[in-house]
Amino acid sequence: MSTSLRTLLVDDEPLARSLVRELLADFPEMTVAGECQNGTEALAALQTNAYDVVFLDVQMPDLDGVQVLQRLRATGQPLPLVVFVTAYDQYAVAAFALHAVDYLLKPLDPDRFAECVGRVQQQSAQRHTQAVGADLAALLRAWPTPAGQAPTSPIEYQDRFVVKQPERQFFVPADDVFYLEATGSGVLLHTARAAHPVRASLGQLAERLDPAYFLRIHRSYVINTDHIVEFKSWAHGEYLFRMANGQHVTSSRSYNAAIQQFLKRFA
Repeated sequence: MSTSLRTLLVDDEPLARSLVRELLADFPEMTVAGECQNGTEALAALQTNAYDVVFLDVQMPDLDGVQVLQRLRATGQPLPLVVFVTAYDQYAVAAFALHAVDYLLKPLDPDRFAECVGRVQQQSAQRHTQAVGADLAALLRAWPTPAGQAPTSPIEYQDRFVVKQPERQFFVPADDVFYLEATGSGVLLHTARAAHPVRASLGQLAERLDPAYFLRIHRSYVINTDHIVEFKSWAHGEYLFRMANGQHVTSSRSYNAAIQQFLKRFA
């Protein structure tokens, strides 16, 4: 990313803050702009300074991390992107209720940390896009509506999925999904590194996703068109799509009309 993300580190253990700072040194776009050793300091810092990201410990002597965010939200102030860093996993539900980007367990694993930073960067880019979109939506709402025509509300599409595992729950941004595959027990979200199972039907998810980016090409597949590397006509009027993760996905003829409508954008 071209824009530096101002980052706040909050942990009552100096060694823990030092480790996060060392891991962030590999990501020049993440600038450590402040450090706090307890929840009271963190709340004051977040109320008086603009931070894009906060790496926040949960258990601290005065205010815990969840309480810090609850009090900040109660003031009506926008929350930064939040990554909880803790030795305890029982706070995961509360963390995700506060829309945390990620939940890292100590001791920190460098590969898992890098994955987390990738999510932070993705969410930051998404926030910027949504802010531009919100400005445009406000402009359109202020524009006079023709007589006799009812104003329309913008559609809110799903921008993330919750993946539930026995030991943790986490978000997968919709932008990170290369394609969705229906299985006998739900749907697999195929990303660059893994395939994450979610309990839902492909039809339900397809209805919630932005059709500007997600295209249903088969009763078992919805693809993210941003991640198409190449495609070609295949047997019996079908199409073969190669995705950025190296996987190939074949369409069915019953979805040809939607596929050809998509391809017309580039004609």
